Amino acid sequence: MPRPRVHAPDAVLDAAEELLVERGRAQLTIRVLAERSGASNGSIYHAFGSLETVVGAAWLRRARQFLTLQATAVEQELAAGDGRRAVQAAADAPARLADDDLRAAQLLVALQRDDVLTDAVAAPIADKLRALDTTLVATLRRLARAVWDRGDAATVDVVTVCVVRLPAALLFGEIRTGRVHPHTRAQLAAAVGAVLDCGPPH
Repeated sequence: MPRPRVHAPDAVLDAAEELLVERGRAQLTIRVLAERSGASNGSIYHAFGSLETVVGAAWLRRARQFLTLQATAVEQELAAGDGRRAVQAAADAPARLADDDLRAAQLLVALQRDDVLTDAVAAPIADKLRALDTTLVATLRRLARAVWDRGDAATVDVVTVCVVRLPAALLFGEIRTGRVHPHTRAQLAAAVGAVLDCGPPH
């Protein structure tokens, strides 16, 4: 008997993404995913191996989309020679993703990388999820060098506040509700500017 196949794995990932945003991780099951995607239970297991791998693959897909958007925005500002604006662009990237693809942004704020990187995730997907850290840290270091001509831990920590912590505090709640207000983005820009003005400790 031939093994069941998923003819369009992206359709399964799309369905998983929808369900994760709508209902949360706790409510996602293979049965519900099969109903939403139109694939059979067996075909999902055959293609992905586990539900955790489906979740990891869906999140990975959107994380890569976000990092590409962020890197493009950063490169545009660095090409113009403006390190501070590059940090601002990196910080604003979650809002830009929400403008371009709200569901993708909502998935990334609904679950963090450590939420999806479990022991049940297939090794190839787990390795790619771990590799995201390398990409992000490289961007943070590059931004630190562009602003202060330093790439040490103290300067990277300041950029991390600007690019990771402030957006999480100011943008994520609005992304969850479906709309980021221009005023909130202005607040983020002002906060990032203030942190950059303070600079790293000497």
